[in-house]
Amino acid sequence: MKGIVKLVKNDLKFAQQIFELTIDPGVKDPLGLKIEKVEDTIEFIKFIVKEDNEGRVISRVILNENNEVIGHTVLKQIDRGDGICHIGTWIGVPYWGRGYNEASKIEILKIAFEVLKMDYVFAGAKISNTRSRRAQEKLPYMTFNVEKEFPNELAIIEKETGVNCILNVVKKEDFENFISKC
Repeated sequence: MKGIVKLVKNDLKFAQQIFELTIDPGVKDPLGLKIEKVEDTIEFIKFIVKEDNEGRVISRVILNENNEVIGHTVLKQIDRGDGICHIGTWIGVPYWGRGYNEASKIEILKIAFEVLKMDYVFAGAKISNTRSRRAQEKLPYMTFNVEKEFPNELAIIEKETGVNCILNVVKKEDFENFISKC
């Protein structure tokens, strides 16, 4: 069964739940998070709300059908005016394998393509992050291994992570074709 999600703006009321999900090594280690206490999460939320309010990111908390906080998704690198942005998503370990990743990607991609009018949304992953890579491979509207076609976008992700990454892309036309068949 496909997960059902709702994306909501970040709010300090979610700090404890986000903290509890991000301190799990299954989330913390692959993302390279430096979160040790709930205050770190509070500072992150304050920062990301400011970035969101200033239009540099679209950052959303992912809630499941029971209104539980289950993860986070973001569109970033959107202030460049070239129809390109990047996506990042994590799902808390207790919610893995329930279709929430794909459901949250669909919702944030609708924002990217319908609201922001993006042409390309890039998804990268550390080469060592096999779980993230496999999750991306399940998405039927994604084009894989576009590193040579978009070297500047790969450089952005590798600079952010500090390690070698793979690069995939969702093209507006492919996503719209997928949505029209749903």
